[in-house]
Amino acid sequence: MKAFKTLDDMGDISGKAVLVREDLNVPMQNGIVSDDTRLRAAMPTVNELSDRGAKVLILAHFGRPKGQPSAELSLQQIAEPLSGVLGRPVRYIDWEGDAQAVASLRPGDIALLENTRFFGGEEKNDPAVVDRFAALGDLYVNDAFSAAHRAHASTEGLAHKLPSFAGRSMEKELDALQAALGAPVKPVAAVVGGAKVSTKLDVLNNLVTKVDHLIIGGGMANTFLAARGVDVGKSLCEHDLADTAEKIMDRADEAGCTIHLPYDVVVAKEFAANPASLRTCNVHEVAADEMILDVGPAAVEALADALKTCRTLVWNGPLGAFEIAPFDAATVALAKTAAALTKEGSLVSVAGGGDTVAALNHAGAAADFSFVSTAGGAFLEWMEGKALPGVAALMA
Repeated sequence: MKAFKTLDDMGDISGKAVLVREDLNVPMQNGIVSDDTRLRAAMPTVNELSDRGAKVLILAHFGRPKGQPSAELSLQQIAEPLSGVLGRPVRYIDWEGDAQAVASLRPGDIALLENTRFFGGEEKNDPAVVDRFAALGDLYVNDAFSAAHRAHASTEGLAHKLPSFAGRSMEKELDALQAALGAPVKPVAAVVGGAKVSTKLDVLNNLVTKVDHLIIGGGMANTFLAARGVDVGKSLCEHDLADTAEKIMDRADEAGCTIHLPYDVVVAKEFAANPASLRTCNVHEVAADEMILDVGPAAVEALADALKTCRTLVWNGPLGAFEIAPFDAATVALAKTAAALTKEGSLVSVAGGGDTVAALNHAGAAADFSFVSTAGGAFLEWMEGKALPGVAALMA
């Protein structure tokens, strides 16, 4: 039994108006959608509801209008691209005269309502805005996990006002997260990378009590190395967080979690493609004028061996400065190992976060992971062990 209702629990919805919260906050360049990933993520839910005879009313935000309507942030410009992805007509409905426009819809019709953030009370979860939205529908579906960490009128308030259900994308996301940290098959490993420890303190503190192996990479690994007395040269490092890193390592010891830090590293005197000063060395051999830019090959091989003993993997962040070769080598190598283990059925792998998605795509490994979440803030807050308002409301 799932802890939330899905589209399978809706019964006969023919002729009913279903409010569907999607994340259509897509990047635009010169008036054209430059990445339609979020539009494609909406397709399973929207098309299924349409096929079942519902009047589908899509709610979404676009940009940060702060309650001030503007043509630049109107969802009207998304209606045509969304129609192309769905393979069926999408009608745009402005908030002026919305009730009459909704009343004219027929079973199976799909409509895209204007930017929810044109209402100042949307982000404040204003009851009046919740009522305004709720008056348009009979049922509510939340299909926007990436916005679930916000308690807004369209993401949280509506779930308390109308019978509520998780859409297919939301369902898939929640199932994957449950398999990764909710009730995972052990042993569990987590890869956490990124520039700064300060941005992922809550993530690290939560994970050391949940996983068996915590692999720390990126700039944040330098802070942990420095806390252990390693001279990291001119590497990116938050020296003022050495005590915090020590406490996290102590907490890991108490919880029986093994923290993996690199013991060989790739260094250079400048951050540039294939610099002349590039070399691989032991972490204790980093010169004062060098910076650590990637995990070394020996350490990556040891990390790969550790993954082979695990059954579940959660990944957030690259191991090195993967944007520039050859500092992508460690991330690519470990991602390919994880992908291969997943493909052979010995590992459940769940990854998320903007840099993570880019890194796994760069490695050609994303397609073989069990699940890759495109959510940024919501995925991080889930890794921190925080309750997500939009998800909690579906389980109320």
